[in-house]
Amino acid sequence: MKIERLIGILSVLLQRDKVTAPELAELFEVSRRTINRDIEALCTAGIPILTTQGINGGIRIMDGYRVDRTILSNADMQAILAGLRSLDSVSGTNRYLQLMEKLAAGTTTVLPGDGHILINLAPWNKSAVSARVEMIHGAIEGKRCLYFHYSSPSGESDRKIEPYYLIFEWSSWYVWGWCKERNDFRLFKLNRITKISSGETFTPRAVPYPDLSNERVFPHRYIVKAVIQSEYRFRILEDFGPESFKEQTDGTLLFSFGFTEFSAIKSWVLSFGDGIELLEPCEIREDLKRFGKDLIEKYSKHDIQVS
Repeated sequence: MKIERLIGILSVLLQRDKVTAPELAELFEVSRRTINRDIEALCTAGIPILTTQGINGGIRIMDGYRVDRTILSNADMQAILAGLRSLDSVSGTNRYLQLMEKLAAGTTTVLPGDGHILINLAPWNKSAVSARVEMIHGAIEGKRCLYFHYSSPSGESDRKIEPYYLIFEWSSWYVWGWCKERNDFRLFKLNRITKISSGETFTPRAVPYPDLSNERVFPHRYIVKAVIQSEYRFRILEDFGPESFKEQTDGTLLFSFGFTEFSAIKSWVLSFGDGIELLEPCEIREDLKRFGKDLIEKYSKHDIQVS
């Protein structure tokens, strides 16, 4: 992609005193004519680039601009490379690996393997999600509508959206766009999307930056209070953080946290087995009593013969 190549060329020029057009053409696997057009584009963008002819000629950034070469320190470059590595972890291609190699060209101090921060954005079902990420990314760039089937706690539905953002948040991938059915911007979790396809092009509308604050996306509509056994401390820390509970004198954890969906509370409590006692909400507590009686009745019946 042109933007990736322009970033790569600028990175090379910032790190080297001079480079020739044939060297850049070989590095980025394009023609010299393409490199010349890229240099013109960088000049138009305000980058002071000089080209000289002859044996000692080449392409370089003006001497007076050298003070800005420190705009990207080695630490900055390492952060950029770590981010690019993370994108390749979910991408079905090696495009970001190729860009990393180009960004690191001309320096021995910044290499893709030198970073000590490793980020993997790929879920356990990487192949399925990678395919959706690539399709959605292509639809966003091509301004094409997306059609898909969506499964959510409120039910099943077929959706048509204008996609605008691919988002990695809360350990999952999402697509954010204008939903034709709801006539508003909506956030869709990729793991809940099936039967996805792209369709006709659309004219982009004014798009506000997504407000993905926890308070807006996951409002605390229902406060859950429970006593949880200490062996589940790791799980509470991982899912809700240390502020969500107080350790009691007997070692149990007095838990208090807000949930968005009322229907999710029951299944969450049951996932602890007998390692939890729900205190509030009272409606769920009563529902658990009825559920327990139903289980006793169901499993008190004679053994069922399976043929």
